[in-house]
Amino acid sequence: MARVNNSSTSADREAQRTSGDAPNPVWFKPIMFGFMLLGLLWIIVFYVSNGVLPIPTAGSWNILIGFGIAFIGFLMTTRWR
Repeated sequence: MARVNNSSTSADREAQRTSGDAPNPVWFKPIMFGFMLLGLLWIIVFYVSNGVLPIPTAGSWNILIGFGIAFIGFLMTTRWR
């Protein structure tokens, strides 16, 4: 029978496990939800103001800006532990 040479030691495996499972910093969750809420509020303000606010010169691009801000928050959920 062939013997498998496992070059990583148990200490190496433990270091990899703990570094991969490290919890997020305290500020991560509020920033993540803040981006999602800010994007939602941006779009709501755009619709309630009939396209005048938040950036009058951006026009309908305000919708894309709002979705972009919210999308940042949703991307952050992939790194949430």
